[in-house]
Amino acid sequence: MSNRQIRSISVLSLICLLTLLGCKSAYYSTWEKFGVYKRDLLKKRVIAARNDQQAATTEFKDALTRLKELTGFEGGNLEKAYNSIKDDYDKSNSRAQKVRTRIKDVEEVAADLFREWEKEIQEISTPSLRDKSREQLRDTRQRYDQMHNALKRAEASMEPVLTRLHDQVLFLKHNLNAAAIASLKGETANIQNEIAKLIEDMKRAVTEADKFIGALE
Repeated sequence: MSNRQIRSISVLSLICLLTLLGCKSAYYSTWEKFGVYKRDLLKKRVIAARNDQQAATTEFKDALTRLKELTGFEGGNLEKAYNSIKDDYDKSNSRAQKVRTRIKDVEEVAADLFREWEKEIQEISTPSLRDKSREQLRDTRQRYDQMHNALKRAEASMEPVLTRLHDQVLFLKHNLNAAAIASLKGETANIQNEIAKLIEDMKRAVTEADKFIGALE
């Protein structure tokens, strides 16, 4: 391993440690020494949030497919059918947790960036430049708010779907028979509609994230 690689690993380790300790000012200062500023960090975090939204969309699509298969269940291995839907729920729930964390990460650095930007505008003595910076801040905030609202809407749509999926998984666990699966058909139809809506919300969130990322470039 080269000295450069060792130094890079050490820097990343330090940044991770500062993050865990909650030393935000030191965290940002360390990044800035390498030419990475809050605007760059916001972009990185939005990209991470978008990527997890895309992954979550795939997980929920898989769950939707499995539910449709379960609705049409006409015999076979009941335990296998149960394990499949449980696996889809576990994966969807895990991905949803990551999405929530990513959104919080975005919110944190965005708030710090806008706060710093507001403060630094006051330090610009040239009126035309100060007005231009204020206009850029306003436009960036508007684009951010649009993206953030889409992310939060998709996040909120996950909750009822996960709750219903969890209910069905537990019900099947306690009643693993063909009659139990047949009794779920009405509930399954409802949750299929909710998952379809969730997928659309997630697609919109990804689209808005892409727009925001493009505006930051």
